[in-house]
Amino acid sequence: MPVNADKPHLWKADVAQSVDFYNAWFMRFAPKTYRGTRVMTTLQVKSALGKTGNLTSISPEVLSTDPAILPILRMTTAPPLARDRLIGLTGVSPNLVKSMEIARRLPPQLSATSLERDLKQIGQIIKRLIDRDIFPWLDSNRRPSPLEVDRAATIIADRLCGALADPIIRNAQEQRQLSVIKRWLEKRSYTHLRAYKGKLTEMQPGTFIFRLNIPVTQNRSSHSVNIPVDVVVTPLHAKVGELPLLIEAKSAGDYTNTNKRRKEEAIKIAQLTNSYGPAVRFVLFLCGYFDSGYLGYEAAEGIDWV
Repeated sequence: MPVNADKPHLWKADVAQSVDFYNAWFMRFAPKTYRGTRVMTTLQVKSALGKTGNLTSISPEVLSTDPAILPILRMTTAPPLARDRLIGLTGVSPNLVKSMEIARRLPPQLSATSLERDLKQIGQIIKRLIDRDIFPWLDSNRRPSPLEVDRAATIIADRLCGALADPIIRNAQEQRQLSVIKRWLEKRSYTHLRAYKGKLTEMQPGTFIFRLNIPVTQNRSSHSVNIPVDVVVTPLHAKVGELPLLIEAKSAGDYTNTNKRRKEEAIKIAQLTNSYGPAVRFVLFLCGYFDSGYLGYEAAEGIDWV
């Protein structure tokens, strides 16, 4: 029996309450979360400055020793460089830049000669575009004072956090949602599983797990892929072979964002039902700016929510 999907007369009030709740949380916790991330990021920037001799040596050796400093170096330029802009300016392999930033390593398939050439090109472009108002010691060819390094690191950390502000806040909100679910379930005698590798229908009654990868069969193919589900709960009185309840935690700080993401859940429920049949129970735990248009779309796909 649906909880909210079949009650459109309640949606408007629910949306207003959800927006108010999200805004109240944002005002209380978002600044603290952002500041905490900025403190950690500032330390990472200072470390990167130390490894590059305060940007006097952006050499292939430095970049190959610590590939993960590349996102920091992109923020030291004027203007700060997006990843694709750096690839375009340098003409290096996109795989190299993405591997350095995402996998935090050098791609093993590149030859030593190509790697040396590409890393040198990256260093040259960054050095040419460095924002010298932030790093004044470069023009005067002197050693920076500790205060100058601290100030520069804080500015670059602000740039990094500004580019990542939405994901930082969204991840913090998702953690809050999962904590709420955990407290709610444990208060009702459910047991949190740290890991689970058995079949979906063999989870013990009264157990739950976060971020479980569930195998599904793709359309028109026997090929199996894993899709992540935020929370998987087997009810206390589940019958043998009964599918657990699948919960996806979603948050949004504006209405535009939800319109871009609403198809994600529809694709996921389609994959689940194709693989496990119509008995799949998939619900959303929503907080924030989910309007009636979004809710109507999910209801039409057979998805319920709280």
